[in-house]
Amino acid sequence: MRILVIEDDHSVAEFACGGLRESGHNVDHADNGKDGLFLATTEEYDALIVDRMLPGVDGLSIIRTLRASENDTPVIILSALGQVDDRVKGLQAGGDDYLTKPFAFSELEARLDALARRSRGGSGAAETQLTVGPLEMDLLRREVKRAGETIELQPRDFQLLEYLMRHAGQVVTRTMLLENVWDYHFDPQTNVIDVHISRLRAKIDKGHEQALIQTVRGAGYKIGA
Repeated sequence: MRILVIEDDHSVAEFACGGLRESGHNVDHADNGKDGLFLATTEEYDALIVDRMLPGVDGLSIIRTLRASENDTPVIILSALGQVDDRVKGLQAGGDDYLTKPFAFSELEARLDALARRSRGGSGAAETQLTVGPLEMDLLRREVKRAGETIELQPRDFQLLEYLMRHAGQVVTRTMLLENVWDYHFDPQTNVIDVHISRLRAKIDKGHEQALIQTVRGAGYKIGA
């Protein structure tokens, strides 16, 4: 992917740009809003990562200008402002996603991947069969099987497992689960995720030698064979 990072904080820009380049992306960087807007309007990018508070032209003004000119390049907003109202304003301005600082690079990359799938017409969403090792999910029949044995799941547990399987091999953070499975754009400070993960493990991994659902300490969860 060709990505433009508009970020004035040197350490954050170095962290994001360096990680993206190591992952094989082609990355341009602007350290102020004026240069960032110029690049965004004169070059073609697969995605933009835009800091909200920038010198010259602020991030939301950049996004509004792009949307007004019918530029629909996917945008992830980076910001230290993490209140619900701040996120809502960012999304209303035309942002596609909102990531609060400080952030884990794995989460930034996962969100970029999700935007890329969406911009390609939702090719990932068209899948009707998901497979991770011996675990199979039929999205049309709403069935889950491990090694041919049917596993009954409650609706929310099914959603949670589907999200994990769509991101197989990747670390999925608590924030990603809250936003994409529970549709919370803030942390309610409850153990709801822990309860559902525990229940999933009891049904998916119990009685099997190989545990598919793993906890990545300090980061989140991962499913993999």
